[in-house]
Amino acid sequence: MNICVVGTGYVGLVTGAVFADLGNEVTCVDNQSDKIAALRAGHMPLYEPGLEEMVVRTVADGRLDFTEDLVGGVRRSDIVFITVGTPPGDGGQTDLSAVEAVARTIGQAMERYLVVVNKSTVPVGTGDFVREVIERHQARPIPFDVVSNPEFLREGSAIEDTLRPDRIVIGAPSQQVAMTLLELYAPLERPMIITDVPSAEMIKYASNAFLATKISFANAIANLCELAGADVTQVMKGMGLDARIGPAFLAAGLGYGGSCFPKDTDSLIHTASTFGSDFVLLRAVVEINRGRAAHFVEAIRKALSPLDGKIIAVLGVAFKPNTDDMREAKSIEVVSELLRLGATVRAYDPVALDNAREVFPASVTYCASAHEAAAGADAIALVTEWNEFKFLNLDRVRQVMRRPVIFDGRNVWEPERMRRLGFEYHSIGRKPILPA
Repeated sequence: MNICVVGTGYVGLVTGAVFADLGNEVTCVDNQSDKIAALRAGHMPLYEPGLEEMVVRTVADGRLDFTEDLVGGVRRSDIVFITVGTPPGDGGQTDLSAVEAVARTIGQAMERYLVVVNKSTVPVGTGDFVREVIERHQARPIPFDVVSNPEFLREGSAIEDTLRPDRIVIGAPSQQVAMTLLELYAPLERPMIITDVPSAEMIKYASNAFLATKISFANAIANLCELAGADVTQVMKGMGLDARIGPAFLAAGLGYGGSCFPKDTDSLIHTASTFGSDFVLLRAVVEINRGRAAHFVEAIRKALSPLDGKIIAVLGVAFKPNTDDMREAKSIEVVSELLRLGATVRAYDPVALDNAREVFPASVTYCASAHEAAAGADAIALVTEWNEFKFLNLDRVRQVMRRPVIFDGRNVWEPERMRRLGFEYHSIGRKPILPA
């Protein structure tokens, strides 16, 4: 099939590359000329394992192209995927201005029947909105259909999630239109569900809201475990073995961040309010998550007070492992509060330091390794659970620190091991290991 993908962020670039890898002719469109030039030169605008190799391969094979020409991309294609950003607006409302701009150009450019697919995360009702915008900007009436096909990829495993998704959701106005998407996705041989357009739009938000709820529930239990002397990792393991609950997203820690969960929970709360429904449960989920970084820093302050002049090595600044994305990263809150309390911050992350420099205060020192960050430090604060931190030579780390204290915001290490190694160890929802 001839496919046009509008937007070259995480969703658009991965979607375009995978469809091209499956044998389709794909044109990826973006209005940022520097990004298009970089992509044509084989340089990725983001870090995602396996993506660069797939893009380079499909470009060399002539199945993937990059352009600023949206009109040309629309006219060459049978299907147009809208994958532009939908950032949060005031009060949680989703900003659909980029989606509207794309729909306007599609209406002006289309010359024959087209399937327009909303893959951006958009609130329920956006399909009707896109249809109205396209119709309003057509020079003459041309038939088309609008489909909702939400993405469920995770940064850091986006290629795998696109090639082997748990399910493919197709919200279509008719069975005939749905068949076009079924044919496109057929090579993946994954479960597909066909719904109406509003239901597909709601599935995306409901899924992310539920996962965010599991995370906040685990963190609320962690707070109680700290007070009661229980171990939240054991509690969550015992819960997760219940087939009705499952173990995923039950890890206590610093809470959720990134470009999806914070935005999508706020958007669903706002959408509910527009229909006259107060989503009390989800508001509580957001409030619990909002307090996680402050809870972590307070533990650091209590143990090291005063923080004036103390050197804190912050390990991990990306919002999650295997990405360089700093959007809504918990490190931003943690570092800002540590600096406000007078601490000196030395930061290390395997891939996200360049992006961190754009959001962190100038006073942060950036290090080339975890060991360099730990050298002479009064404490380590682990914020992002990169695999390399799990396998650190902790004996060597302890020897170079001024004071062997670790604050583990992701429960990466086992308390008993830290006791044997001679660390003072504070984690989430578990008893601290204190000096004898």
